[in-house]
Amino acid sequence: MDGRVELIGEHVEVSYHTDPSLCGISGIVIDETREMLVIRSNGSKKNVSKRPARFVFKDGELIGKKIAYRPQDRIKKVKA
Repeated sequence: MDGRVELIGEHVEVSYHTDPSLCGISGIVIDETREMLVIRSNGSKKNVSKRPARFVFKDGELIGKKIAYRPQDRIKKVKA
């Protein structure tokens, strides 16, 4: 998956995180900041930090530290 696409509205699963309690969370991305993805999972909101994580989207996996930019900047900065 290309890190230059809009992530809000996409289905995601946390495949790896340094906080084991966040591994395996899946749901829809409802918000994004420079350092966090907010995921709606089972009716609750989960704030997941990007840098220590790997995310699986329908089009592939993204490494969190490579997408740790503000959404409007990430689209310009992330290399394919």
